[in-house]
Amino acid sequence: MNKKRLYTIVLAVSLPFLLVSCFAAKEYERPEVVNEANYRTDNLPQDSLSMASVSWKELFTDAQLQNYIEEGLQNNIDIRIAIQQIAAAEAYLKQGKAGYFPTLNGNATYTRQELSENSQFGGQFSSLNQYQVSAGLSWEADIWGKIRSNKRAFQASYLQTIAAHKAVKSRLVANIASTYYQLLALDEQIQITEETIETRSNSLETTEALKEAGNVTEVGVKQTEAQLYTAQAILIDLKNEARLLENTMSILLGSPMKEIARGELENQEINTELKTGVPAQLLRNRPDVIAAEYNLINAFELTNVSRSNFYPSLTLTATGGLQSLDIDNLFSASSLFTTITGGLMQPIINGRKIRTQYEVSQAQQEQARLDFKFAILNAGKEVSDAMYSYEAATDKIEVKEKEYEAYSLSTDYSEELLDNGLANYLEVLRARENALNSSLDLVSAKNNQLQAVVDLYEALGGGWQ
Repeated sequence: MNKKRLYTIVLAVSLPFLLVSCFAAKEYERPEVVNEANYRTDNLPQDSLSMASVSWKELFTDAQLQNYIEEGLQNNIDIRIAIQQIAAAEAYLKQGKAGYFPTLNGNATYTRQELSENSQFGGQFSSLNQYQVSAGLSWEADIWGKIRSNKRAFQASYLQTIAAHKAVKSRLVANIASTYYQLLALDEQIQITEETIETRSNSLETTEALKEAGNVTEVGVKQTEAQLYTAQAILIDLKNEARLLENTMSILLGSPMKEIARGELENQEINTELKTGVPAQLLRNRPDVIAAEYNLINAFELTNVSRSNFYPSLTLTATGGLQSLDIDNLFSASSLFTTITGGLMQPIINGRKIRTQYEVSQAQQEQARLDFKFAILNAGKEVSDAMYSYEAATDKIEVKEKEYEAYSLSTDYSEELLDNGLANYLEVLRARENALNSSLDLVSAKNNQLQAVVDLYEALGGGWQ
């Protein structure tokens, strides 16, 4: 190989590395939308330590609930799908890392050609046999950062699936806890309703006795009977809702439909202090926000790739092998051949495909940016909603306890007055109905408080640790 040819090859190989520094792809910068997420929590407590950093095992102290969460994390279908998505993204990530390497292809061919007598060599040969064993090496220089951007895009896509998996875990933990607490609330409401049915059955007997004594009319008897049927109808709805929730829980656990063993609502304790942390912590804790940013990075890098397609690509190819008309001579030194090619390819007219691809990538990048902004704003909203809901539920529990106490005393007083002929029976019926509704509402308020804690925990990005 003479010096001139050697210099040419060295220049061709070195040129891409010289041009990379001049035409590097753009670097990603986090958009300003990050600073737009602020909690509208007014005077609600905020702290630099977020409750999202607390493990779900510390937040949810009920042993049965902990077991269900463990079971769900192992068997839930969405979790298993997310794991497969990670595996697929990891394969693409490996492909992106290999983008800098040359491609190598092997080839072995046999060709037989029957020649026409009137052809150029037809008078000398009736047929030609050719045997060839060769290998081709091809390498594209990353002049415009195309390969690097592709690698970064694959990496962002992989990290997005990791964050998405965490988001699925966070949502699953919250859904299991939420469903479990709803079941506990229904159990208590069912117990209250069953006790009410028993009480009203006794009241019906008492009312019939009062009618025989002439203290009430048939109207009073029928109204007491109707109240009994009302409570029985409520009980049917509550039990049906509990069965449906058990089916929902079974799906969350990734298991066939089964009965869900559980504790009692009054034994549930949340000992973790409710701290939201500063808004910027959402970027570290909320996996859906993290996934949205990685999606933006992916779109940004793919825009870099689309932009690089406007410029020429430098490709070096080398082919070498053995070629012979006679298989006996195929592996001799005389059968060796080599080809080295270096070339620049510049697209000129291609049906606007490159321009279209670039414009589409720009639109997709803007869409990803808006998705990222929405994820941040929505995260702030969910935190604010959960904090207000918790505060409202706490205040309502206090009011509902007083209301229930008042209605219970009203029922006792009205029944005592009725027994002494000093009250209208309609007042007794109304007091009983109000007492039942108030007791059921009190249970709902307690459940709403627990649901608000679960919602706040999920809104802050907790549950995947």
